[in-house]
Amino acid sequence: MAKIAFLGLGKMGNGMAGCLIGAGHSVSVWNRSADKAAPLAEKGAVVAETPAEAARDAEAVFSMVADDDASSRVWTAEDGAFATAADGALAIECSTISHGQAMRLAKAAAARGMTYIDCPVNGPPAAAASGELILLVGAPDADLEKARPLLEIVSSSILHFGAVGTGTAFKLTNNLMGAVHIAALAEVAALADKLGLDKETLIAAIDSGPCASPHVKRLVRPMVEGRLSDVPGLSIGLREKDSRYCLGLADDTDQGMGLGRVAHAWYALAAETAGAEDDSALLRTVVAQAGRLPG
Repeated sequence: MAKIAFLGLGKMGNGMAGCLIGAGHSVSVWNRSADKAAPLAEKGAVVAETPAEAARDAEAVFSMVADDDASSRVWTAEDGAFATAADGALAIECSTISHGQAMRLAKAAAARGMTYIDCPVNGPPAAAASGELILLVGAPDADLEKARPLLEIVSSSILHFGAVGTGTAFKLTNNLMGAVHIAALAEVAALADKLGLDKETLIAAIDSGPCASPHVKRLVRPMVEGRLSDVPGLSIGLREKDSRYCLGLADDTDQGMGLGRVAHAWYALAAETAGAEDDSALLRTVVAQAGRLPG
């Protein structure tokens, strides 16, 4: 049984921490709003008042938070996890953060004598709760093997992309590609409505057609019907953040991302009014712009 800290108990973190508790590990948890820890406390988790308290003498520290600022807060603040975790402990960052933040954390972890695992995830909250996430890992082979027994508890698949930073790099490019898919669907749904296409026929044709990615299949009906999805995905605000981080990485490598920049611009505009809503809310922004490009 390992002593584990889990920092960040949103929809994803709560499920992941629950899997680790269910596997018999001793888990201390921390969340900015402590009420979210109550269901885990009922399962046996110890609720800490700070990340440092949760991480004290922990053999592994998981983080699943919203962005770079939240990641810095839980790891490197005065009362952050780096202050108290055990020497040689695993620092497993599962948040979708910028590539630069991942590299900064890896350097700080090494200076602290910890092993950093770059480990963003793919999958919905239901997969987090059932231990069926897909982990997108960047780490040396030996470090991944050290972490594997814990990573396997929360996942159905571990994809190893290479050195630290490669897991985050893939996650960001993947989420930008998702933004492109969803923005294109929103534009098509808005145009189809103006053209008077039969909604049920349109839904069936898109859902069974060659462009039916998982994002499209989840959102085609609600977008064609002009409503929010009943199956929540990533929020507008988080998709905007992920896309922005990816474009920053592209800038660092002098790689043009024309389609990605247009998709991000739609999300940036939508985030002004619908930041916390599901990304199906992007349709409202596209319709409000009456076909014009944002900006």
